[in-house]
Amino acid sequence: MAHRVTLIPGDGIGPEVTAAARRVAEATGVSFDWDVVEAGEAAIRATGTPLPDAVLDSVRRNRLALKGPITTPIGGGFRSVNVALRQQLDLYASVRPSRSIAGEGTRFPETDLIVVREATEGLYSGVEHWVDREHTAAETVNVVTRKASDRICKFAFELARRDHRKKVTGVHKANIMKTTGALFQTAYREMAAKYPDVPSDERLIDNMCMQLVKKPEEYDVIVTTNLFGDILSDLCAGLAGGLGVAPGALYGEGLAVFEPVHGSAPKYAGQDRADPVAEILCVELLLRHVGETEAANRVFRAVWETIAEKKVVTYDLALPGYTSRPVPASSCSAMAKEIARKIPLVDPDAPLPRPGPSTGAVSDPALEA
Repeated sequence: MAHRVTLIPGDGIGPEVTAAARRVAEATGVSFDWDVVEAGEAAIRATGTPLPDAVLDSVRRNRLALKGPITTPIGGGFRSVNVALRQQLDLYASVRPSRSIAGEGTRFPETDLIVVREATEGLYSGVEHWVDREHTAAETVNVVTRKASDRICKFAFELARRDHRKKVTGVHKANIMKTTGALFQTAYREMAAKYPDVPSDERLIDNMCMQLVKKPEEYDVIVTTNLFGDILSDLCAGLAGGLGVAPGALYGEGLAVFEPVHGSAPKYAGQDRADPVAEILCVELLLRHVGETEAANRVFRAVWETIAEKKVVTYDLALPGYTSRPVPASSCSAMAKEIARKIPLVDPDAPLPRPGPSTGAVSDPALEA
């Protein structure tokens, strides 16, 4: 039986990286039935709105979605489609794993962290306004509720218990934000008490940033509010090699949407040069979610071996710092083809080699827009 999956190509480099991910998904031998719908700029041109009801209906109907990045205008234009999608579908848990792959591209080659981010409220609630008529002062309301705080903390502890993670760390700013921050802190502490088998601690957001760049190996699952989670997940992606290798997933009640952490990089659209790995690793997460564990292992192993070999990789993975030897850059589609070729050849159960030393982190400017 085929897995029915909503496919949202997205904007900018989105159609290229989702095409690459689809190619890899189909190489696993798992059967997919793709329901393609448009959101973002393509949807505006076709329907006049960036998030048509047809997109929401498709995700509700299929319960699964693979999504490309969607452009959010800076300082004006339409409201974030990503935020609206999460709120409309109540996709409250944003899960962003950061794993160093093949040990290169990072000063922290053994990074294995998960940021669990509350995704429906906080400073991304959309409650903001001008304070004066002259538009010289503005205000944003930080909405934090006990219900949302409880369920995201429970999600993090359940994930840690299920996957045998070593610790959960709650992150807040309760020393300064004595209502919203303290509410989240209280919910976290009370939830931690219900999971005595899962080690836990907590950090202030500023201290957490410092701790992660000094000794990331001491942390594992991090749970926090919306804005803090957005920032920390990018920081952790940097520890693991950059946004080009950072997948993400959104979970609600019976719904799951898989999307890369990176942006749409519109100036690189149509050039077939963007790194497809983050979107391809979204396929890995999707496969694990639907119980196709062997196929998921094959995807991760094929990505690992492709990056380790450095024969067919996109330009960000060929830059000095990501490799110690000169490597010619390949296209997005060529790298996807190589990963897909490896899928039936790899041993999905073989232990991955331990990451080795690297010369320093390199980010992909094409993915940071």
